[in-house]
Amino acid sequence: MGPFPSKRLIVLVLSLLALFVLVTPARATKISGTISSTLTITDDSELVGDVTCTVEGGPCIEIGAPDITLLLRGFTISTAPAACTPGTSLNDAIDVVGVSNVAILGPGLVQAFGGFGIFLYNDSKIKVQKVTITDSCFSGIFLGATSDSDIEKNVSVRNSKGSENGPCGGT
Repeated sequence: MGPFPSKRLIVLVLSLLALFVLVTPARATKISGTISSTLTITDDSELVGDVTCTVEGGPCIEIGAPDITLLLRGFTISTAPAACTPGTSLNDAIDVVGVSNVAILGPGLVQAFGGFGIFLYNDSKIKVQKVTITDSCFSGIFLGATSDSDIEKNVSVRNSKGSENGPCGGT
């Protein structure tokens, strides 16, 4: 071997350098401000500020793929105080329907939605933790056909204002 490194060594070093420089870790989608049409998230996401939802006839945020984490980071998802009239039951804060391995992690506050605070249906392996849900017209957290999930350390207050015969106010 002469005074210069072999071509193979140079290629190896340059390849490793390119691998470390060009490969960047996946970053979470950042959410804040006003949401005026349903925001469907398909990758890990986090609130970076309070969210005001003006969506009518659907959820504010919908989890659209499995293996997603939504971090609330201490922020609030809210809408104008709900009138709790018939037809508002689709106005949920967060919907998770037909997917698995989803986490919604607080601390965070979900308040004043015309439907459910968090709606879980036909799911498995869902984690909802440290979320406070208040003043929704129906349940704070609704679970239907959901299995093998951890719903823990949440607070649900003043929910189920929409109907005396509606779902319970908590979970």
